[in-house]
Amino acid sequence: MGNPPLVLASNSPRRRELLALGGWKFESTSPEVDESQHPGEEPGDYVLRLAESKALACFAAANPESIIIAADTTVVEGKTILGKPGNGAEAVEMLRKLRGRTHQVYTGIAVIQKSGGNSGRDLCVTQVPMRDYDDREINDYVTSGDPLDKAGAYGIQHPLFHPVEKMTGCYASVMGLPLCHLTRTLRPFGIAPLKDMAAECQSWLNYACPIFARVLQGEGVG
Repeated sequence: MGNPPLVLASNSPRRRELLALGGWKFESTSPEVDESQHPGEEPGDYVLRLAESKALACFAAANPESIIIAADTTVVEGKTILGKPGNGAEAVEMLRKLRGRTHQVYTGIAVIQKSGGNSGRDLCVTQVPMRDYDDREINDYVTSGDPLDKAGAYGIQHPLFHPVEKMTGCYASVMGLPLCHLTRTLRPFGIAPLKDMAAECQSWLNYACPIFARVLQGEGVG
């Protein structure tokens, strides 16, 4: 028997590309949710709540046999959640705050089975060391428009800016969907990748991930 139909509760091109590495066929939709942070809400609780909200927002319209997959990613510097910049000036401010420092990227995953309402969730927290880029690089990058739709005002995969110095955690999570965490979250639903997800991910990202085996074994690393 094949896997049940999968629904990705996101229209993010990066999340669609990452999920496709598993060899699955899936459809995607863009849920509308309030992304405001609750007073005193911790980053991990925040991204898990939003991931679950996104999945639930797609619940009514989904096929009765569907498995809904949702994720939410945020950048955290110190104790501050950095969302998407509202304009170029905010993007410059965020990038100056992050440069030469290590911050955290939190990605929450939520999975809901429409038939029966079973659910699962997982959290990946990745340490992200930024290089000491200069103001000219910041201005050139902000002028490109790329930071304006991204939490923390940067895309780790940007081919010219290259904001990150050296990764030792989950690269895919910083892009929005930690695939090994998703793989283990889907196991209780009887769903497995149709390809070697870890190998496909590393090949596509050109990144030798040092933690994938530990994640797949259930360790709390990111």
